[in-house]
Amino acid sequence: MSRFANLAEKAENVPEPTRSALIANPGTAPSRIGRKAISGYFSPELSMALHHCARKHDLSLQTLMAEAFNDVLRKYGESPVGE
Repeated sequence: MSRFANLAEKAENVPEPTRSALIANPGTAPSRIGRKAISGYFSPELSMALHHCARKHDLSLQTLMAEAFNDVLRKYGESPVGE
C-alpha cells in the first residue's frame, strides 16, 4: 500500500483554524494556517511561462500549481488531494 494512500481522506478532515490559533500567530495570514509551503528554483523562462499561463486562464499561480501537482500525483497512481 502506498504511504500516500490516505492523503485525500486526511485533507478532508483538516479542522478550520480556531480563533485562539489566529490570536497565537498574529503574523500569519488566516489563509496560510494549516498549510505548508512548497517551493523550488526554476529557470526564469519557466517562471514567466507559468505566470503567463495563470494570468491567461484567470487563475492564481497557486491554483495552477495545485492543478499541476494533482496531475503528477494521478500520473504516478496517487490520489489527488486538491489545493
